[in-house]
Amino acid sequence: MPSKWTVRRGAPPQPTRRTILSYGAATLGLPLFSCATARPYAGTQADPFSLGVASGDPDSTSVVLWTRLAPEPLANDGGMPNASVLVQWDLAHDDRMRTIVATGAVIAAPELGHSVHVEVTGLEPDRWYWYRFRTGTTESPVGRTRTLPAPQAAAARLSFVAASCQSFEQGLFTAYGHMAKEDIDLIVFLGDYIYEYEKGAQGKVRSHYGGECKTLQDYRTRYAQYRTDPLLRRMHERCPWIVTFDDHEVANNYAGGIPAKGERELAAFAARRAAAYQAYWENMPLRASALPRSAAISLYRAFTWGTLAEFFVLDTRQFRTDQPNGDGVSAINSAALDPAATMLGSTQKDWLKAGLKASAAKWNVLAQQVMMGMVDQHARPPAPARYKMDQWPGYAHERMELARFLAEQRVQNPIVLTGDIHSAWCNELRVDDRDMSTPVVATEFVTTSISSGGDGADAPKNAAQLLAANPLVKFHNLQRGYLRCTVTREQWRSDYVVVDRVEKAGGQSSTRASLVVNAGDPRVHPA
Repeated sequence: MPSKWTVRRGAPPQPTRRTILSYGAATLGLPLFSCATARPYAGTQADPFSLGVASGDPDSTSVVLWTRLAPEPLANDGGMPNASVLVQWDLAHDDRMRTIVATGAVIAAPELGHSVHVEVTGLEPDRWYWYRFRTGTTESPVGRTRTLPAPQAAAARLSFVAASCQSFEQGLFTAYGHMAKEDIDLIVFLGDYIYEYEKGAQGKVRSHYGGECKTLQDYRTRYAQYRTDPLLRRMHERCPWIVTFDDHEVANNYAGGIPAKGERELAAFAARRAAAYQAYWENMPLRASALPRSAAISLYRAFTWGTLAEFFVLDTRQFRTDQPNGDGVSAINSAALDPAATMLGSTQKDWLKAGLKASAAKWNVLAQQVMMGMVDQHARPPAPARYKMDQWPGYAHERMELARFLAEQRVQNPIVLTGDIHSAWCNELRVDDRDMSTPVVATEFVTTSISSGGDGADAPKNAAQLLAANPLVKFHNLQRGYLRCTVTREQWRSDYVVVDRVEKAGGQSSTRASLVVNAGDPRVHPA
């Protein structure tokens, strides 16, 4: 995407050849898109903006604006012709789009699923903006976005939501309807935005369209189907999203270039993963720098909320080694303690450590996918403890190395945000959670799912047994919902918002628990 745009007040300018070609040059190896072949959308029977608008990856002076043209969301290529389409965009200071502060034109190209990613630069720090797209005679909904405070600003407060896991088949996206009423600055989405399963594989409420996702067209259509949900579209309009993926954006429990068990043909899986990564970029408000190259995607990155908080968004799927012990539930044995086993890969791990060491933020947040707490899933003492190998305990050596780093480097107020497991947890983390005599070094807040798992329950049947066997666990719940976080210089507060039902409409929300961490003390307390 271009780094510079025509910025002026008043009526939007007409697109120039230079504007259009700069977009093409930023697509990193894809054919250069020429204005000679790009025309506004000419269709009149269906809305090309049926998938809505979104924004994301904000910093203090820029933000990504997103849309994807799809007048027929479930048709091949979204019902779009195999031709580039000219799209204009506007950014304003007001929701009625009267005070336009930036405007321009881009190309929605078939090579990128007719997606649009506009990186608007030169914005004011720490303020809200509104935006829209136009093509032909149609106009998109108006979205709201914002920039982050300047890196050195002494920001006093941040309010955001953490969410994950939204199976279209297993439940309605009721949580987003309640989330839309929250006064928040942004959303951190921790993975499993779609599920790749074939129609009916998880069927409870509604059905996926088509078979299991394996091709680029499969994944594009699946994202389009999820975006047909009005509550999800509405939340994308409300505020910027910071996103990362987990496994279901590709295939369940894949590890690096290794497919899930039962799909062992590596060449076929490599092509499938490449298609999934491209579709993910096309359908998320991500920067051009994340556009997949050579079948890899650049997704780990950092965001600073002034000097209040720094977010390190991690990728625990693309670079991991295969899960040990058959990817099941196992003791932490020599395979789980193998120093060569990695969740992050050496390059990402070095980047993370350097960032944490250099951070001047009051709170340092790891936004990532799978549970870091070493929770005994068997919970039947004196029987040997067993742990999930797809989570951090399966990579116990690297997990303890990272926790030790937090302690030894005295990283300020580390917080871990996690998704993945369709249940809510709060864990006090130690270098080795099996030794409760050692000090707490960080706190982990695990958000439950938006819809995956169906209605759920308040607590598991073995709740007392599980908590007794795992004193690191301070809260556990099996309902649907999200995590609302309020951060000040003195305190981190996490409210576990739950929805009583998602298998039928009309689910109501409530705050099931509120927990706080005081600055300088990683232990958890009731609010």
